[in-house]
Amino acid sequence: MGLGSTAKKIQKVADIAEDLYKKVNELKTQLEDLRSTVDETNTRVDGMEQELAEQRALIEALAEERGVDTEAVVAEVAADTDTDTAEAISE
Repeated sequence: MGLGSTAKKIQKVADIAEDLYKKVNELKTQLEDLRSTVDETNTRVDGMEQELAEQRALIEALAEERGVDTEAVVAEVAADTDTDTAEAISE
């Protein structure tokens, strides 16, 4: 085996290593972007959950003022949803 053949093999390995290094860096960047997106999404979801809790409290207070049984309404909606879901599945 001559030195020229060895040099070609070493160069090939070096080229492959360089390509892998580039790909690893690309994946690292993509992962950092994904983490950022997940963090932003978590922040938005937390805010939406807070707003939903506030809205629910307001609606329950208004319903109580008007003598509406919110638990009965929620149970009725849940039953309707379950029926609709069962009908959709059976189709």
